Amino acid sequence: MSKVNEKLVKSCNDALITFKKLNLRDYSDLSSRLEWCIGSYEYDKNPDGLIEYGALALNALKEFKSKNPRKVNKRIIENLTKVIGDYSRN
Repeated sequence: MSKVNEKLVKSCNDALITFKKLNLRDYSDLSSRLEWCIGSYEYDKNPDGLIEYGALALNALKEFKSKNPRKVNKRIIENLTKVIGDYSRN
């Protein structure tokens, strides 16, 4: 699972960077929790928080993109969708 975990961390980090670039207050709590989960994963290698908050970030990014189609790179959403899907199949 380590390769999937690496993809999960990268995808969550990309989502975090996107939230920071958007600089919207609505996503500040989700952004800080996602950042904490990334750091926590680096410490204990437990992906549970990344999976949970990665899924929340995915939903938030999809919602934001539906209203602002040019502000979120579709590749970020695609990668996060795939990696979260990989976990749900296991």
